[in-house]
Amino acid sequence: MELFAVPDLPEIRSGDDLASLVADRVDLRAGDVVCVASTVVSKAEGRTVDLADVTAGERARSVAARLERITGEEKDPRFAQVVIEESSDLVMEAPFLLTETRFGHITVNAGIDRSNVPGADLLLLPADPTASAARLHEEWGVPAVVTDTCGRPFRHGQRGVAIGWAGMPASRDWRGETDRDGRELDVTVESVVDELAAAANLLSGEGDGGTPVVVVRGFEFGDHAGSDELFRSYEDDLVRQALQEWEFDG
Repeated sequence: MELFAVPDLPEIRSGDDLASLVADRVDLRAGDVVCVASTVVSKAEGRTVDLADVTAGERARSVAARLERITGEEKDPRFAQVVIEESSDLVMEAPFLLTETRFGHITVNAGIDRSNVPGADLLLLPADPTASAARLHEEWGVPAVVTDTCGRPFRHGQRGVAIGWAGMPASRDWRGETDRDGRELDVTVESVVDELAAAANLLSGEGDGGTPVVVVRGFEFGDHAGSDELFRSYEDDLVRQALQEWEFDG
């Protein structure tokens, strides 16, 4: 398997045909998987916000005031308002905003970005990353994975994860298969879209790299069952349940 970044992509702007811009620069082959940073998907879909256009509601002002009191840092209630609007649930309101996006991803501040957003204050995640991936998959004829970076509980640092995918299952389901000693596996489900996203992030990087699209060539899913269950439901997420029972009082 090999990975390479698509070269010479321009700054993506609202309305740009991202699929064509990529296809013009690389000869995609059957079996390729294309990992696309959510930032360029969002830019093409016009998912930018100017804070001057935002009016903070009562809840946003309360959330911002509490965060400011706890952290000692100034918090803009308009930013809190945008986070609330992009979230189906605030999993934690302090000492930071841990949210569930409307498509099921748990992340800080609804994944809203302030960097690499020329001409706007904020860049939102795609409204429906899997639908975005499906459009790219249809244009390219190969699987597409929309990626983002986020932290992981119990570890420092960020890594690439998949937030949308199309053209392939999210996971290899090893349940029912056996190990080398013939023992049956009963819990192993391997999130291959996350693994491909993390590998792609080594090339797309962070900051000012300017290489947001990475082609994975030679990946083989193998003869395994597939699963599209990536985001845990609330009923299946013991950590989230514990967090929402715990109240941070500062």
